[in-house]
Amino acid sequence: MSENKVSSILFACVHNAGRSVAAKALAQYYAVNQVSIQSGGSEPGSAVNGVVCQVLEHLGLDISGETPKLLTPEMVSEVDVVVTMGCGETCPIFPGKQYLDWAIEDPAGQSYEKVYEIVMEIDHKVRKPLKDLKVDIGRSLFNNDSS
Repeated sequence: MSENKVSSILFACVHNAGRSVAAKALAQYYAVNQVSIQSGGSEPGSAVNGVVCQVLEHLGLDISGETPKLLTPEMVSEVDVVVTMGCGETCPIFPGKQYLDWAIEDPAGQSYEKVYEIVMEIDHKVRKPLKDLKVDIGRSLFNNDSS
C-alpha cells in the first residue's frame, strides 16, 4: 500500500443517530475506500434512527451495524474535514482543519417521506467535500439528481 496519507472526513451531529450516520453511509458509497470516513455525536443516542435505516436500505445501503458513537477531540484531531449538522459549539475546534456546517433538519420523529427528503439533501451536500478531496463520484443514488 502507498505511504500517502488517505484523506479523511468526520460527520458530526448531536445524537449520531440520523444525519451524520446517513452522511457517513452516503460518503462511503461514493468514496469506495478512497477516503476514510467517520461519524460521531456530541450526545450519542441509544440507537440509529429506524426510519433513516429504512430510507438508506431502500437506496441499497446497509447500516444495520452502525451504532451511535461519542464525538471525541481525538476523532476531530485525526481528520482533514469536519462536517457538523446541529452540534454547534460542542464540536472541538482544531487549527488547520476544514470545517463545514450544514443546516439540515433533524430526521427524529419525521415521516418516511420527510426523512427521504432529508437524506436526499445530505446526499447532494456530501458529494462536494468528496469532490474537493478528488474523489470521482460517478452517478447519484437518487434517480432524479443529475449532479
